[in-house]
Amino acid sequence: MDPSTNREVFTVSRLNKEARDMLEQSFGLIWLEGEISNFTHHGSGHMYFSLKDDKAQVSCAMFRGQNNRLRFRPAEGMLVLVHAKVSIYEARGNFQLIVESMEEAGEGRLQRDFERLKKKLLDAGLFDPDHKQPLPAVPKKIGIVTSPTGAAIRDILHVLKRRFPAAAVLVYPVAVQGEAAAGQIVRALELAAAHDSCDLLILARGGGSLEDLWAFNEEAVARAIFDCPLPLITGIGHEIDFTIADFVADVRAPTPSAAAEIAVPEQREWLNALAGHLDRLRSLVQRYLSANREKTGWLQKRLARVHPGQLLNQQGQKLDELGLRLRRVAADKLGQMHKRLDPLARALQAIGPQATLERGYAIVSHGDAIVRDAGTLKKGDEIQTRFARGTATSTVKETKKR
Repeated sequence: MDPSTNREVFTVSRLNKEARDMLEQSFGLIWLEGEISNFTHHGSGHMYFSLKDDKAQVSCAMFRGQNNRLRFRPAEGMLVLVHAKVSIYEARGNFQLIVESMEEAGEGRLQRDFERLKKKLLDAGLFDPDHKQPLPAVPKKIGIVTSPTGAAIRDILHVLKRRFPAAAVLVYPVAVQGEAAAGQIVRALELAAAHDSCDLLILARGGGSLEDLWAFNEEAVARAIFDCPLPLITGIGHEIDFTIADFVADVRAPTPSAAAEIAVPEQREWLNALAGHLDRLRSLVQRYLSANREKTGWLQKRLARVHPGQLLNQQGQKLDELGLRLRRVAADKLGQMHKRLDPLARALQAIGPQATLERGYAIVSHGDAIVRDAGTLKKGDEIQTRFARGTATSTVKETKKR
């Protein structure tokens, strides 16, 4: 203050400082979109540039501590969105922005929309783990919602054929990029649910930018996935890509190929497991048969002690005596016919079963029936084989058609 004139006189540095303080307190941090020009990345690590539109421009500074966190490299002519503090560079009195963070304008806007929708659907319960359905262990038919010409469908079909070719595949062709994509995806999910012919769905597309994948960040697609009664796997983009659809899906796979890997089991593992089950079943059957053979032997011994055959043996002696007398009488009668019957007997003997057995053939029976067709037998059946001299009992291990 000049006491002689009562005038308050500012120094230049004071003016610039107070103007800076006023601007910073009045505006705080603001979002500003513009095109980069006069870009310089100084050796100190700081960045200096201007942001402009078609009518004006403003100087900007982004210090090393902030620009080290950038996920892209700013360049001349790039459209960006900055979060900055309005200020003045006191040494020169230049109006400028101190940039705290920077995003590419297109993706930055999409990213904000993504985060806003993500929070909305999270609060609405669309990401709730309790709503997620388990995947079928062995799907009979898999519906694939994707572009019919993209790399994703080729990768999925290749993996399914290699891992589990028994699974049938039904493709629901849709656009996976552009304005029409979200609507087509919603209709495909509704159609798959109405058909109810698949027991698992895969929603997939290859990699791309946030804008390329945006159809999978639409609220309509998220709600269609949530309402879909079929278990659903997403395989969208690359490992680092996350979409709203991934959060709603029952299972998220990092790539389309990984989605196919998750969808079906490895057939070799199942074949090995099946072989193990067959071995255990064979062992159980053998133990069962062995136990029953022991039980049958015990019953046979018990039956022998009370068998009526013992009584019949006594009566058999009487029958033998009567038989001897009958044979003597019959011999007299038969002796007369013997010469006429000898040729017939020899012919009958030649074609009789005993002669056939003598030539090396055998007669196989199962129970009371003669076995003429191996197809009537099954594994584990007990059969009797009659030879020219004696019989043998055996168990069927395998049958083959001729």
